[in-house]
Amino acid sequence: MDIILIGDSGHARVITDNLVSSGHQVIAKLDAKYSELTKEDGCWFGPISEVHALIQKEGAKVIVAIGANAVRKKIVEQLGLSDEQYAIAVHREAIVSPSAVLGRGTVVMPGAVVNAEAQIGSHAIINSRAVVEHDCAVGNYVHISPGATVAGVAAIGEGALVEVGASVIPAKHVGEWSVVRAGSAVLEDVEAFTTVVGVPAQVVAKKASKIESAN
Repeated sequence: MDIILIGDSGHARVITDNLVSSGHQVIAKLDAKYSELTKEDGCWFGPISEVHALIQKEGAKVIVAIGANAVRKKIVEQLGLSDEQYAIAVHREAIVSPSAVLGRGTVVMPGAVVNAEAQIGSHAIINSRAVVEHDCAVGNYVHISPGATVAGVAAIGEGALVEVGASVIPAKHVGEWSVVRAGSAVLEDVEAFTTVVGVPAQVVAKKASKIESAN
């Protein structure tokens, strides 16, 4: 499958490796840093505004290769593409249960595990060696960072960020656009728009209704 990436930075490079591992080809990288469309070594580079023309020209699918959750959502909304125009990228060294469901635009990185009956939303990132256990519900635009673990039947709300090495114990809920800082252990539910840290995780910041971008 031919893929157009929105974004051309470190996260896009990781997704490129992911796609190549599964036999796909990145035929374009579109980013705000480019002012005009050029082609180099068979790959197009240009502004994001070129995406619709390239989809029509190349018949490719799209992945928004931006690590920040809020920025990724904003770009998806601005593009206005249908779900069918987005690809799903699963690294060949990831393990995804046949009964798990992955939303469009979602990427699963090397060594990650998505177990039985897990539901992953659209445009989510299940990063390297992250684990999403059985019957979990992971919302749209979520990022489960490298080495993080979401235990069985847990729920992660839209746009939430579970940072490197953090864990969420079974059946707990992390609210939308919340942040679980690196190495933390969520032993109780986390409200929406809340940042928690520590073992056990404690609230250190709270925003009433404002989306917090992932870093």
